[in-house]
Amino acid sequence: MQIGKFEIGRGQKPFVIAEMSGNHNGSLERALEIVDAIAATGAQALKLQTYTADTMTIDFAEREFFISDPKSLWYGKSLYSLYQEAYTPWEWHEPIFRRAEGLGMVAFSTPFDSSAVDFLEGLNVPAYKVASFENTDLELIRRVASTGKPMIISTGMASVAEIHDAVEAARQAGCCDLALLKCTSSYPADPAASNLAAIPFMREVFGCEIGLSDHTLGIGAAIAGVALGATIIEKHVTLRRSDGGVDSAFSMEPTELAQLVAECEVGRRAIGSGRIGPSDAEQSSKIFRRTLYVVEDISAGTPLTPRNLRAIRPGLGIAAGRIKEVMGKRVGRDVARGTPFNWDLLD
Repeated sequence: MQIGKFEIGRGQKPFVIAEMSGNHNGSLERALEIVDAIAATGAQALKLQTYTADTMTIDFAEREFFISDPKSLWYGKSLYSLYQEAYTPWEWHEPIFRRAEGLGMVAFSTPFDSSAVDFLEGLNVPAYKVASFENTDLELIRRVASTGKPMIISTGMASVAEIHDAVEAARQAGCCDLALLKCTSSYPADPAASNLAAIPFMREVFGCEIGLSDHTLGIGAAIAGVALGATIIEKHVTLRRSDGGVDSAFSMEPTELAQLVAECEVGRRAIGSGRIGPSDAEQSSKIFRRTLYVVEDISAGTPLTPRNLRAIRPGLGIAAGRIKEVMGKRVGRDVARGTPFNWDLLD
């Protein structure tokens, strides 16, 4: 899979997407500052969300249009007021995208309805993301897939059957480059609820790149995801959590994102091939293995005993595990202390 100039796959660096979401806090200047900070971390991609309050919901006073979970970051807010606060003005998209591209990143967005797809097509975005809460909106998925652009679908809350339907809708509508993100749709997410063991299962079942849209705090879950085969990592990013904002509580600061980018690549490189045996890097260390050495001067015909033959470092003698086979046998010539023991020393 490829997005812009970046190849995505298990032999490549993890593709790190920094999600700005509403962390611009209503300021284009701050949004551009976030772009600059993200670019300095080594993340490959910047992502926005493209909607308005009116394309997401309606301004309605009934209870179900308010967030009623006391544990939610947005408890008590109406959906309409939350989206009014969090949305990125559409006229900001182009300057934000151009800033990101000028700094070597790719920039794209999550559309939430067809009008957003039409708008983003006008900006010639290189890819699209479908959010977890929209992964059952098959008409939206088909519209995005019809662009022929690479497509990433988050799978928060979805059953295997629902993911299957989303994948089939995307592929049948023309998507050739598809990735799925394992996601837990709670904010912030408890690492214990991440269920990262599903990543290799999803790769096997759906036959596409699998990544992680991670709402946990810190970088541990992301690194574990990479170890399990995730090739894409998505994290919300802000300048400073202390500045507040709709998503700040579960967003990374730039220094944390830089650490995530670096450590996810370390994790990927550490996976290796699975081959058992000494690596190239270990060859020079084999000299320090414990092997059998003559540890005092002995004359021809002398039997080998624990006093004159020991398993020590370095590693030029025969393997330490063979000591019982040679103990009590006699040497065939005088042997000086410090001689590595080999079979040709025996009588």
